Amino acid sequence: VQLQASGGGLVQTGNSLRLSCAASGFTLEYYAIGWFRQAPGKGREGVSYISSSDDTTYYDESVKGRFIISRNNAKSTVYLQMNSLKPEDTAVYYCAFDREPLDDSTWRHTGEYEYWGQGTQVTVSS
Repeated sequence: VQLQASGGGLVQTGNSLRLSCAASGFTLEYYAIGWFRQAPGKGREGVSYISSSDDTTYYDESVKGRFIISRNNAKSTVYLQMNSLKPEDTAVYYCAFDREPLDDSTWRHTGEYEYWGQGTQVTVSS
């Protein structure tokens, strides 16, 4: 079982990046995926979530309207399209999966997720 996050990098303010989270060893379509980020000296915070069943999505207020989460079950991959990036988006981004459905009050809880991938660094320069 593995989640592989990729797509991070160094970009300037206003630019875009697309992160990918590739799953192997399990059938992604049965799992919900959350994207989290952790900036230096801060805790891990929820960025976005997509359900396994009906593709319900949730976003943190700080990224709503700029980030888009999507999934391609055939490719066993979940994406996070990040537009209009800001310096405060700088962090290590992680993806995680969960078998049980979550709602808007629980998707941010890191303890709900069964497995975490390694992170990918996103740095936005001003």
